[in-house]
Amino acid sequence: MSTNRSTALSLFLSRPKATKERENRKISSYYAENVFNDSKLRSYLSNDAYKAYSMTISGGSKISRELADQIAAAIKAWAIEKGTTHYTHWFQPLTGTTAEKHDSFFTLSGSGAAMEKFDGDALVQQEPDASSFPSGGLRATFEARGYTAWDPMSPAFIMDIAGSKTLCIPTVFISYTGEALDHKAPLLRSIETLDKAATGVARYFDRFVNKVTPTLGWEQEYFVIDKAMYYARPDLMASGRTVFGRGPAKGQQLEDHYFGAIPERVYSFMVDLEMECHKLGIPVRTRHNEVAPSQFECAPMFEEANIAVDHNQLLMDLMDRVARRHHLIVLLHEKPFAGINGSGKHNNWSMGTDTGTNLLAPGKTPRNNLQFLTFFINTIKAVHDHSDLLRAAIAAESNDYRLGANEAPPAIISVFIGDYLTKVLDAIEQRVDNDLKEEEENELKLDIHKMIPDVMMDNTDRNRTSPFAFTGNKFEFRAVGSSANCADPMMVLNMIVGNQLNEFKEKVDKHIAEGEKKDSAILKELRACIKSARNILFEGDNYSDAWANEAAKRGLPNIKTTPLALDAYTTPKAHKLFKETNILNDKEQEARHEIHLEKYIKKVEIEASLIEELSLNQILPACIRYQTELLNNIKSGSDAGLTQASFKTQHKIVESISKHIEAVYSGVENMIDAREKAEHQKTTREKAIYFCDKVKPLFIEIRSHVDDLELLVEDKYWPLPKYREILFNR
Repeated sequence: MSTNRSTALSLFLSRPKATKERENRKISSYYAENVFNDSKLRSYLSNDAYKAYSMTISGGSKISRELADQIAAAIKAWAIEKGTTHYTHWFQPLTGTTAEKHDSFFTLSGSGAAMEKFDGDALVQQEPDASSFPSGGLRATFEARGYTAWDPMSPAFIMDIAGSKTLCIPTVFISYTGEALDHKAPLLRSIETLDKAATGVARYFDRFVNKVTPTLGWEQEYFVIDKAMYYARPDLMASGRTVFGRGPAKGQQLEDHYFGAIPERVYSFMVDLEMECHKLGIPVRTRHNEVAPSQFECAPMFEEANIAVDHNQLLMDLMDRVARRHHLIVLLHEKPFAGINGSGKHNNWSMGTDTGTNLLAPGKTPRNNLQFLTFFINTIKAVHDHSDLLRAAIAAESNDYRLGANEAPPAIISVFIGDYLTKVLDAIEQRVDNDLKEEEENELKLDIHKMIPDVMMDNTDRNRTSPFAFTGNKFEFRAVGSSANCADPMMVLNMIVGNQLNEFKEKVDKHIAEGEKKDSAILKELRACIKSARNILFEGDNYSDAWANEAAKRGLPNIKTTPLALDAYTTPKAHKLFKETNILNDKEQEARHEIHLEKYIKKVEIEASLIEELSLNQILPACIRYQTELLNNIKSGSDAGLTQASFKTQHKIVESISKHIEAVYSGVENMIDAREKAEHQKTTREKAIYFCDKVKPLFIEIRSHVDDLELLVEDKYWPLPKYREILFNR
């Protein structure tokens, strides 16, 4: 057997069992112990300072330098008491990961005495080097200045790594000229946009509403494999997915892994991960096996969208650190293994008021149900009008392998609401007209109340094939990729719903100004929304060819690849929307489009290099060695006097191997040629499209021959751990 593969298997077999003894404490006894949350802020600040902070946050105004100094002193006192020696501004650049630059509290006074210092300036703003982060042309390489700025809405936390503790301060990341260079800044802007728009509409129903906050509950899917297997697969290490690999005889056909007993090693990892999450205030609550072998899922309770995004980014970092302690590796690529399910990150989104109301939850009175329908229908209308932007928000080279692969939602954006709510929308559309009489209006409201029971979840089934589904009191955006930052799809969703609510309110207010009653005006505009957005509603199987054909007839876009999906960011309509909502200016939009395209190109280039390297350096030499052994067998038999007919099978195998070897080598040559031609395309967009249309299809062609060779070549010669070894050795 190949040295790397045999070593990996030996290491796996020598792993000790997970026998770690743990103290089973109540989660509530240590939850958020490493988070400087509101209760700790209250205890470390004076009453006057805490009141000033609370008023500043609730009013949305800037924190004064004096107050920042007091908060910094409070955070420093808490962090040092916890044994922390360093601090960092923790931010989310457009690389897809988090970033941090650590500084020590330690400094020297003017007299040379050692001391710990951390003031308001250090809390509020830092200046990391911005030159090497993706900027899409916003910054030149020689222009290094960039700023991180404190996000007071997301609490600071302490990371304990290898026995050393660092205070992490969530921040936004902007350029010297003020443009956003991260995921958080546009998300915060979108939250503000939605807040203002939704608050205005919510006041139709409750005049005491002063704030609306989008909430998010993500579901994180992931694979867990043994660390030795991972290091024996260069493709997994460099790209996160296997570029080669024949499916095992038993994969997920029996559906026996889903919700099954969690393997012991993985269980031990999950317990440690959850403990680390809870210490950092991440409210993970659910864990289970997913459909594919070695695939799992965890999910938290709902939180404010900004904090939920931070927590998901933190979770992905924790997953990697904790898994390695257990000699495991977590794979977050959307499709690490061909032929079995990939991984998503379902974003469950809703809106909540400061009066404690979920705006997407049906109520117990006609008025509350009218409120629910108002936000429910306006969300559907927003998705209908801007489905191209939602598709762009989930576009990534890795997610292209998953979308529409009969396990995940397709690239067609549609909305599932269930038969029951479809009937409700039908009733509104059919019964509301321009001449509503008061009696008819009252009767309609009563009918709506009767049609929407208190427990909506029991009347709304789940459609796992739908990319955007209503699931009782929230919308579930299922098409988000497992490795993605939730901020981008949430930013777009907040923006388009906020924009739609603004347009809705403007029309309703106009009707009211013309003398129409408020409820009548609301119902009239809801009817108009239903009529214009009905094409986006679909209750059936989103995987079917019939739906693709039907969607085309309805005029719904089916953009299957990232380079074309990203075009949605560059349309005049998108520029106008981003600009009017003050979420991205034209420069920021163009920069992000360029960054996404460049990232796509680089990922395809990495996979192409892996295919070339593995094919020429490992696969073909192994096949040729086995081919030589077969030929020697034939020669030995001939020398012993056996007839050629005696070696019929050997000849067939040799011929098959030769055919596949030639096809792999030829395919690699064609791929190299196509890759060189891609480099000569004029624009980044043209280059990305060329890589997508001309280079990536060759991956599939080369893989098909390599996977056939895996079956033909004797097991001991094959250099890479096989799917059965990676997925079932736990």
